[in-house]
Amino acid sequence: MPWQNQGGDGSRKPDDGAGDKNPWGAAPKNDTPKNPWGDPPRNDNPWGGPPKNPWGSGPDLEGLVRGAQEKLGKFGPGDITPRIGAMIAGVLALLWLSSGFYTVDPNQVGLNLVFGRYVGKTGPGLNYNWPSPVGDVVKLNVTDRNSIDIGARGVPSISSIGEAPEESLMLTGDENIADVKFRVIWQIDPSKPEDFAFNIKNPAETIKAVAESAMREIVGRTQIQRLLTAERKVIEPAAQKAMQDILDSYHAGVTILQVQLLSVDPPPTVIAAFRDVTAAQQGRSRFINEAQAEANKIVPQARGEASKIERDAEAYREQTVAEARGQTARFLKIFNEYKKAPEVTRERLYLETMERVLHSGDKIMLDRAGALPVLPLNPLQGGEHSNTKPAGGR
Repeated sequence: MPWQNQGGDGSRKPDDGAGDKNPWGAAPKNDTPKNPWGDPPRNDNPWGGPPKNPWGSGPDLEGLVRGAQEKLGKFGPGDITPRIGAMIAGVLALLWLSSGFYTVDPNQVGLNLVFGRYVGKTGPGLNYNWPSPVGDVVKLNVTDRNSIDIGARGVPSISSIGEAPEESLMLTGDENIADVKFRVIWQIDPSKPEDFAFNIKNPAETIKAVAESAMREIVGRTQIQRLLTAERKVIEPAAQKAMQDILDSYHAGVTILQVQLLSVDPPPTVIAAFRDVTAAQQGRSRFINEAQAEANKIVPQARGEASKIERDAEAYREQTVAEARGQTARFLKIFNEYKKAPEVTRERLYLETMERVLHSGDKIMLDRAGALPVLPLNPLQGGEHSNTKPAGGR
């Protein structure tokens, strides 16, 4: 294979002699060994290019790259040895194995697959699994909250909810129709993310179908008046429990966090009449409450007055009975004395009676000769009131 003479003497001719031959060509005439890459004083670059100073700033990188490209271009399949092939295969294997490292975010869980079979889950941080195509990793956001609207089109404002009557119109227990719109808030069960990934094909549609079915079952057992008024707070937890039980039976790996009733109304065609009925019922309840409050105020007062009257009557009865008994006892004593001395007793009774009669009135005492000048006659003349008692205080 010819080599260029780096010494600048042109192409080198082979030696025809029978002496020893240098594989790089014949030795120079002075038998001084030479560098096969050229004359050292010239200090040419063995890969071509301009000569460089060996004490310069550094190697010529462009020249090195260009020389390597030329050598690789001359490198043929027959030049690859088994050792080189094994080294190349080892490097490629290491690169392939190193591609199996992956990271999991704090809100995620990683599911490791080997040949399509689930082998385990990993938490947040740096993890490893067999690279593709042997292994694969499925990452699920297990802490994110998701919501599905039934009977509406995902609009958060109730006043602008999009209508979906095929989902919201439901039959009640008393064979009426109610327009029920509600929202389901759910998330992936962090303890069973593999169920969510592999047991249900379309999680969102499955959860929506389960929610609609559970709500229709509960509404079908409830009368429309109770549904529109008192039962709204009872329906939400009941629907949540029914949905969770169904999804658990499916091994869906889903947790129902909350069920929110957005609106419960009669169908749009009769909603005005239902609102009038509801207003009338509310007015009736208001009047009943006001009447009950008035009754609670008046009845205790009336009962107190009745009790007072009863106590006064009882006291009057006892007083009257006691007076009658006292008078009876007094009469019996007087009657006993009367039987002993009738004349004296009659006179005494007469005097006592006259004393009681004349005690409170004005009295004028006259004799046959006329009024005594010493008697107080001022009451007859318009003077001050005066009482004159007979002698002896009678």
